[in-house]
Amino acid sequence: MANRTDPAAKSIHGTNPQNLVEKILRSKIYQHTYWKEQCFGLTAETLVDKAMELDHLGGTFGGNRKPTPFMCLIMKMLQIQPEKDIVVEFIKNEEYKYVRILGAFYLRLTGIDTDVYQYLEPLYNDYRKLRRKLSDGNYCLTHVDEVIDELLTKDYSCDIAMPRIKKRWTLESLGTLEPRRSALEDDFEEEEEKEEDDQLMGELDNGRHEKDYYRGRSPGRERERDRKRDSHRYRDRDYERDYDRERGRGRERDRERDRDRDSYRDRERDRDRERDRDRYRLRDDKEYGRDREREGRERERRDRDRGRRRSHSRSRSRSKDRKDRDREGGDHRKRHARSSSSPRRRGDVTEDGTMREEPRKKKEKKEKKDDGTDHPDPEIAEANRLRASLGLKPLKL
Repeated sequence: MANRTDPAAKSIHGTNPQNLVEKILRSKIYQHTYWKEQCFGLTAETLVDKAMELDHLGGTFGGNRKPTPFMCLIMKMLQIQPEKDIVVEFIKNEEYKYVRILGAFYLRLTGIDTDVYQYLEPLYNDYRKLRRKLSDGNYCLTHVDEVIDELLTKDYSCDIAMPRIKKRWTLESLGTLEPRRSALEDDFEEEEEKEEDDQLMGELDNGRHEKDYYRGRSPGRERERDRKRDSHRYRDRDYERDYDRERGRGRERDRERDRDRDSYRDRERDRDRERDRDRYRLRDDKEYGRDREREGRERERRDRDRGRRRSHSRSRSRSKDRKDRDREGGDHRKRHARSSSSPRRRGDVTEDGTMREEPRKKKEKKEKKDDGTDHPDPEIAEANRLRASLGLKPLKL
């Protein structure tokens, strides 16, 4: 893949070198046309040609935050991870200033603390002008030493978070880094030596003149001069003693001020802790009260549901008992009606005490049976029919 780190590359600060650039900026670099067209297939040797073509530096610009070619080349160096000698040659290149800045930026991202101070601090003496692209797309003027100072002292540069490095005085106290030596220090030393030589020559000339001048003076004047010199010496000693006393008092006042400040901070810290403890206690009490209210509501709801279930089961049992009683009562009434209906067939009594009328067919059948027309003897049955037609009573034989 074109965006994959070289398999032979080593991890930097415990991670993939390309992860030193934030993911959002990394994805924008991968999608940029300069990365796809100009940075594809670059090696450590061919990268120099692209670095020589740079005419400005910067991070991202525009509304959609496009990366600059400088940032694309930094990403390519993180991907292929060139050797340290090549990066040092980039930094030592005095002809192309953007190549020097490219190597310094890469070394600041990937190098150790001592190498960063060792190779970047000499660039403080480079005062050449640089063009820097701002976030709004405009250009501003800067210098090489300003960019180096930003790399050594700031946390962000060109929209990339710089890895943390130790302070210089910490490395000097550990003995891993020598004290910084300025390029102007040799000139200062020459000036100081020249001034010292001139002063010595002046003192020698003054000494000879004083000897010639004071050669014929009297011992009384010499004693007066010594007395004045001693008085001045004593005055200077008293002044130094007073100065030391005042300085001691000032130190004591500073200690008391620091002690008062520490005690005030401790009181403020204790007050903050008490306030936080009270706030947490109130919040716990409120939460405990809410939990109690919630438990009470849950208990009431469970009791209400239990009461509803009990009342429902009780009503169901009552309705079931009522249905059973109705069913048993209906069967009893049916049996009673069936058993009591047979003797009343001939003459049922109504509610007002009167006899019910029998059905017409039964009455006709009964009449038929009473007139003797159904007698087994045909002669008697004929006689009874005749008598019935005449309105007489049938024969009783």
